[in-house]
Amino acid sequence: MSTIGIIGGTGIEQLPGLSVVREHAAETLFGAPSGPVQEGLLGGQSLYFLHRHGGPRSIPPHRINYRANISLLHRLGVSRVVAINAVGGISPDMQPGRLLIPDQLIDYTWGREHSFDDGSSGSLQHIDFTEPYDRELRLALVEAAERAGIAHEPCGTHGVTQGPRLETAAEVRRLARDGCDVVGMTGMPEAALARELGMAYACVCMVVNPAAGLGDLPLTLDMMRHILEREAGVVRTLLQTLLSNLSAPAAEG
Repeated sequence: MSTIGIIGGTGIEQLPGLSVVREHAAETLFGAPSGPVQEGLLGGQSLYFLHRHGGPRSIPPHRINYRANISLLHRLGVSRVVAINAVGGISPDMQPGRLLIPDQLIDYTWGREHSFDDGSSGSLQHIDFTEPYDRELRLALVEAAERAGIAHEPCGTHGVTQGPRLETAAEVRRLARDGCDVVGMTGMPEAALARELGMAYACVCMVVNPAAGLGDLPLTLDMMRHILEREAGVVRTLLQTLLSNLSAPAAEG
């Protein structure tokens, strides 16, 4: 089985149930990553875990060194990345507590280091990003959710904004017109950087609040964290099922 890396976001500072056997803290050609990568076992299966916001002081979305994070995971031999993203729900089905395994994204970020390509090779690196999430890994997540009986949406569009502020109600209406089902701040350039290095990448969006203008209550971090804490066990079950499925021998036919 190819090596799996999990990138946790807001509220997923630690991976529930992960038995850590080693930590990897190293500088990269692109600077320091958000923090050490934990190598461990989840349900008896090996994986690597990185919290993208670092600690103890949380790195805001626009200041995360995405290139260093992806570069270090690649150096450790990670070939498949599952990212966990806390998002706001836009489409009617995307209520707090819902999981989305998106198949598309729209990037609204700016000013971030979006590529490993600095032009030094003398040729331009154009990656095919028609499907921003690896189809095989994404479908494996969908299958794991179905097998574990976890309510989820198997496809949708993930809008990625700059942050760290939340969006205005007018911006959310624009995102809805653009076709976004959820909105977050950390999905890019992470996905594109993984594609540049040939790493399969998919994400699980955890809806933690209605997007601006779509709920009756003010948006607060406490509200978001309550949902994240409640859903942490669901994410653990999903990942354990995924790892079990991927490590199972293929059926002979």
